[in-house]
Amino acid sequence: MPTYEYKCTKCGHRFEIFQSMKDEPLTTCPVCKGKIKRLIGAGAGPIFKGTGFYQTDYKNPSNSKTSNSKTNNQSTNNKTASDKKSDIKSKNKE
Repeated sequence: MPTYEYKCTKCGHRFEIFQSMKDEPLTTCPVCKGKIKRLIGAGAGPIFKGTGFYQTDYKNPSNSKTSNSKTNNQSTNNKTASDKKSDIKSKNKE
């Protein structure tokens, strides 16, 4: 059953009550018998049960493979312009 929050328009009393979704909203304040208004609540957040919701559930057993490939790519991208020209010349000679 959901929890509904109410506020009295006369005395300002706020309270929560468990009600079925089929029940009619309350109309009178339990303190002063004034008119009350049902407030819009944020509701409860989702509850995650089971595996698959944490970063550690999908952690790779070895991160060394990805780190090695990254360093190899960086070393080829860090060539100077003269290194790249010499690579092109050697390819053209072949």
